[in-house]
Amino acid sequence: MAQSGQRKCLCCGLFFDLDRRNRKRQRYCSATACRRASKAASQASWLVQPQNSEYFCGPVHVARVRAWRAAHPGFGRGRQRPRRALQDSLIVQVPKPIEESVNRGGLAVPPAVPALQDSWNTLPPALAGLIAHLFSVTLQDEMAATTRRLVQLGHDMINRGRGEDRQASAATGAAAPSAGAVQLD
Repeated sequence: MAQSGQRKCLCCGLFFDLDRRNRKRQRYCSATACRRASKAASQASWLVQPQNSEYFCGPVHVARVRAWRAAHPGFGRGRQRPRRALQDSLIVQVPKPIEESVNRGGLAVPPAVPALQDSWNTLPPALAGLIAHLFSVTLQDEMAATTRRLVQLGHDMINRGRGEDRQASAATGAAAPSAGAVQLD
């Protein structure tokens, strides 16, 4: 039994809720097969009307269709048309290394020392724990300074074998005054 606001579909025979905007004319539900049946019934009722019976016939319409087909060759013959993108391609903008800073009115220079969180958070937890244990450091500032010093010592050891200047590396080795001296052999 139909409830208020429901109607029986003319195609499938099931009750459906009416669309509030189209209550008076809706006779089919929203199922795919029922929508196709609705379209076919609508076209058939349009063609039955006397003023529409000759709508697609006659020399005028034949000429119109021939002209359109000449202007659109290959349309509807199973070939896929190339699809156009709905958006433009993303243009990558590479920032310049030194840009003007609007806030400061000067040039924005990248920092010489990486940010504290960027340098020591990349360490594996076991290595960070080992450094904290060996050097008895618990604060992030001390951990970062010790890590930077150890990295510099490692670079010095690698560059020493290549014959680079030892004095330049010794000058940068005093970056962490709070950390104890370590000899790496």
